[in-house]
Amino acid sequence: MNILCVCGNGIGTSVLLKVNVESVAADLGIDVNVTTSDAGSAKGTANMNDLVLTSAELAPELEGTTTPVEVITNFMDTDEIKSVLEKYDD
Repeated sequence: MNILCVCGNGIGTSVLLKVNVESVAADLGIDVNVTTSDAGSAKGTANMNDLVLTSAELAPELEGTTTPVEVITNFMDTDEIKSVLEKYDD
């Protein structure tokens, strides 16, 4: 599963989220390829992924993509991340 993690600049909290997503996915046995992006570039690259994870503030900027966009309220909350990933695990 290809997952895009989005934050304002693509170098801060999205990287933190990426690390946590990779850790949770490994625990669940889900094969993931996680990339990061800034909000401005994400709309153009979202459709090349299976899932987009971002904050509530940035989610409206990704409207119109064909890829599901899920809001993560706390990027450090592995239980929240786990519940989202489990919804998309085939």
